[in-house]
Amino acid sequence: MKAGTLLFPTALVVVTLLPPSTPEAVAAQEEDPDYLATYSIIARDPGTGELGMGVQSKAFAAGNRAMHAKGGVAVIAHQASANPMYGAIGVDLIERGYSPQEALDMMVASDEGRDRRQVAILDMEGRTAAWSGTGASDWKGHRCGRDYCAQGNILVGPEVVDAMAASFEASTGPLAERLMDALDAAEAAGGDARGKQSGAILVVAPRAGSGGFSDRVVDIRVDDHPRPLQELRRVLNLFRSGQMVRNANASMAQGNLDEALATATAARDKSPENDNAWVALAAVQARMGRDTDALESLRRAVELNPGRKRTLPRDRNFETLHERPDFRRLIGAGDPGAGAR
Repeated sequence: MKAGTLLFPTALVVVTLLPPSTPEAVAAQEEDPDYLATYSIIARDPGTGELGMGVQSKAFAAGNRAMHAKGGVAVIAHQASANPMYGAIGVDLIERGYSPQEALDMMVASDEGRDRRQVAILDMEGRTAAWSGTGASDWKGHRCGRDYCAQGNILVGPEVVDAMAASFEASTGPLAERLMDALDAAEAAGGDARGKQSGAILVVAPRAGSGGFSDRVVDIRVDDHPRPLQELRRVLNLFRSGQMVRNANASMAQGNLDEALATATAARDKSPENDNAWVALAAVQARMGRDTDALESLRRAVELNPGRKRTLPRDRNFETLHERPDFRRLIGAGDPGAGAR
């Protein structure tokens, strides 16, 4: 008997939450706002050891319910009539030595609602397993390849899953951006037949979070938006811009001003709406003696976030500018020192 087998009867009780599908249930599920009419892709980057998932759905907050991942272990998509216990139990089984196919077979066999499920599993070895129940709404299906599985239900047709697969197979670069591109390709191919509402991207790796206390590399989501993928792309760019700001500040602290300038400029270009990027750029420009450029960057930061008028007078990066009339006008100060009071 394989280690962990005795735990599965408990899992069996949990995943038998829904009765077998009936024609009436299948017909009704398309009108259920919680039914995860969804396309998604799970994937692995063997170079970085990252696992990730991207999802878009005509359902509220699909990212809160469709994805489950643990760095260094597995990523699991559970959608259609989603049951999150597939994620929790699936990860537990993978950790206990089961292959994705063995884990999926055990969960599906024990689930009376299996026909309404759509589940895909990818582990750290790149092994995959997928299930599209016959009771999930058409078009439904999945396609697994090297280091990924793409799947969906209530789609306009198989071309949606094919577009995700083709995009991922042809792409390079960071895993989050590859997932984002695959979602965009799916939407361009027709996407969810009901429309669009929410989206999310999750990327994990062991000890990847702040201070090494979590496995979250990227964890972003859009719960309700008329153009969720456009908004998700904006949020991803903002996240990347923030990473660049941290790197620019580190380079400046080390005295590498040319490197800091290039990184801060890239942060600004990645997300021009990020006032932090404009302030970081201004700090480098001020350190380099480019006061006119620094003041123009600060003007843009204040336009984006008027709250900067209160913080800039206390920012030691701009001490050389504090008494300049144009700086004082920028922060709305009158007499010297007024902006700091």
